[in-house]
Amino acid sequence: MDLNLRGRTVLITGASKGIGAAAAEAFAEEGCNLILAARSRDALETLGERLRGNYQIQVRAVPTDIREPTQLKALADAAKDIDVLVNNAGDIPGGSLEQVDDARWRHAWELKVFGYINLTRAVYAHMKARGHGVIINDIGAAGERMDANYIAGSTGNAALYAFTRALGGRSLKDGIRVVAVSPGPVETDRIVTLLKTAAQSRFNDESRYRELMKDYPLGRAAKPREIADLMVFLASDRSAYTSGVVFTVDGGISARQA
Repeated sequence: MDLNLRGRTVLITGASKGIGAAAAEAFAEEGCNLILAARSRDALETLGERLRGNYQIQVRAVPTDIREPTQLKALADAAKDIDVLVNNAGDIPGGSLEQVDDARWRHAWELKVFGYINLTRAVYAHMKARGHGVIINDIGAAGERMDANYIAGSTGNAALYAFTRALGGRSLKDGIRVVAVSPGPVETDRIVTLLKTAAQSRFNDESRYRELMKDYPLGRAAKPREIADLMVFLASDRSAYTSGVVFTVDGGISARQA
């Protein structure tokens, strides 16, 4: 299926690893030019060099701390002509209400919740002026499958569900689509590290971490590319009538628990 994305420009935040890096690869395969943002310059440059060589596309690395207003503005200014924004940066800690103090809660939300909102606000204005664009939010299924032991994440993700639906419900009048992909467990470096720590504690052997996935659908977490491929489709004109919706990709976990 030709998604007709060749030549379009995509900004991806949190692009240095995990789902962000997988999204960069998937869009690159479709011939998209990329603006990659994350805090690690070295990781962005390494990824960008590989994608330029493999796919003959333009890749610009913009090291950015989304929490910093001046850096966020600079990123938005560098991305005035983008066709697609993928909001992906985020690292909200686990823990209960008693365990996540005010400072940690606010620090996390400055990146994932307010970072998404503020970058969207800036990019939306540029897209509206041109009359077209797609904004994709990578959220997380904890926004609908609430977890008191991940209370900052569940609450923040639920806010981004509402943000996506509220904005995307009206955005087509400006020629813009706003959608979200909401993954369950995904085999990123972060998840693998957490599982290895748990396996070390439970089995005294971190190499047995995959045993902790046995109750997941198919006995595994999702692959980052399985999330990225949906993002690419949603960004394409094949999905031109899609806006204001959140697509949960968790192998049915949310539906099963509901």
